[in-house]
Amino acid sequence: MSNLILATLFLVLGSASSMAVEEATYTSIFSDENFETRYYDPQILAEIEVDGDFEGAGSKAFSQLFAYISGENTSQKKIKMTAPVAQTNGSEMLNRTTPVSQQQKNGKWLVSFMMPSGLSLEELPQPKNPTINLRQLPARHVASIRYSGFWTEKDYLYHLNLLNKWISSQVLHASGAPIWARYNAPYMPWFMRRNEILVPIKKP
Repeated sequence: MSNLILATLFLVLGSASSMAVEEATYTSIFSDENFETRYYDPQILAEIEVDGDFEGAGSKAFSQLFAYISGENTSQKKIKMTAPVAQTNGSEMLNRTTPVSQQQKNGKWLVSFMMPSGLSLEELPQPKNPTINLRQLPARHVASIRYSGFWTEKDYLYHLNLLNKWISSQVLHASGAPIWARYNAPYMPWFMRRNEILVPIKKP
């Protein structure tokens, strides 16, 4: 059932792919082919913690986060679905942003949607679902790797290993758990997908 929900939601999102999509903005500090060090400004996340394996966690969290951005909140606001990956009857609408992020924590997964820029934590509607949390993510430096391919744990671990080796070769120091970010709908051909792994690092 969760796969059906995901496919349906992504289909709707994909139909709006011609519209502008807000992505997480960052400053590129250093680029080396598919590797990069970046600086991100503060961001606000809507996130939920779920059980499950790597490939099932996103599906499990997606429908609950989607309900929040679709109006299951105290203001009944909807997020305009313009992103190919949204991982969102009120009169007000919020713009949806990409990517959708997934991070492991204490044996569980944190799955999050980045909220639109220009809105403060106080301005965002509160979720009716008590398991969804809104929080401010502080400015940070990250090391990243970008790759195409399937959304499998095998591919993720392979590229995470490459990123960790690159971090060591650049004499950088990780300061947090890796984050998996997806930018495309599941029907996007695997070789055209944009996937990233971000590892928080100490300021270079």
